[in-house]
Amino acid sequence: MRLIVGERRGIVLVLYSYATATDWQRFSGIVGRNIAQPRIHTAQSAWRAQRNAEALAGLQRNLPEIFPASVLLHARARPFIPPTPRRAVESYWRQHPIRADKLARALAALSGAPEGWVWEISSGAPLGFRAPPAPFREKAHAKRPGYCCVCGQPVFRFGWHRDLWRDEGSNRNASWHACCVAAWKLWTAPSDHVRHLPRLQNHRCALTGARLAKDAEVDHRVPLFQVWRGGRAERAWPAVLIYWGVPNLQVINRSAHNRSAHVEKCGLESASRARLRQAEAAERNADFAASHALPPLCDST
Repeated sequence: MRLIVGERRGIVLVLYSYATATDWQRFSGIVGRNIAQPRIHTAQSAWRAQRNAEALAGLQRNLPEIFPASVLLHARARPFIPPTPRRAVESYWRQHPIRADKLARALAALSGAPEGWVWEISSGAPLGFRAPPAPFREKAHAKRPGYCCVCGQPVFRFGWHRDLWRDEGSNRNASWHACCVAAWKLWTAPSDHVRHLPRLQNHRCALTGARLAKDAEVDHRVPLFQVWRGGRAERAWPAVLIYWGVPNLQVINRSAHNRSAHVEKCGLESASRARLRQAEAAERNADFAASHALPPLCDST
């Protein structure tokens, strides 16, 4: 710091003072500069920008002349752009499981159930009745390569469900539609898609009507055990898939003020399962008694 103290014989006397700066004085300029001009391009954002540029170049290089516009718009808007058309299609359906569920059930309706097929749960099935019936996944009713094992319809390029490219036939290297993959994940693990469902309920609990909390969970309106134990007419494929789809899903709260409603629902389901088990046991006992009944005694007189 310069300080002028006076003038003598035309000479200006100047005193320089070098006072020790405080920590705030040292860093005030740095802090002020950072606030005025924030550093936008960090190392991570620069890496992501370079990665997205390379992925976009690869996507455009492998892009055919005909490609679904909605998928392309979705791919370009992703934080990490998919580098290939196939991954772009998979990302599109993964982010739209509600559309995938509706489309997969519509494609299954076009195929219909195979002749002679009956819904049975094998002893080695890991999910039991919680997994939706899929007749085309069974060896006896499986179709040739190039057909989806969920809906039974042909699979085309990039796992698409329609032949937009006028190819000679289906893709013999594929056995799943991209939409059926997303739908199957929704059917078998609906809790993993809880963020996609609340907007269908206006973000309200299906049981109480209260605002959905962070601990909300996905539940089935009609329990799946009732679908399995129902009559044959109620289990006709593919109409039965609706019980695993979005129309039978609801989002409910598990917070303290709604816990009573959730416990009551679970109690009703447990009581219903117990009544069904008792009815089946009584029917088996009656059949056994009828088959092992002793013949009437003959009158000796």
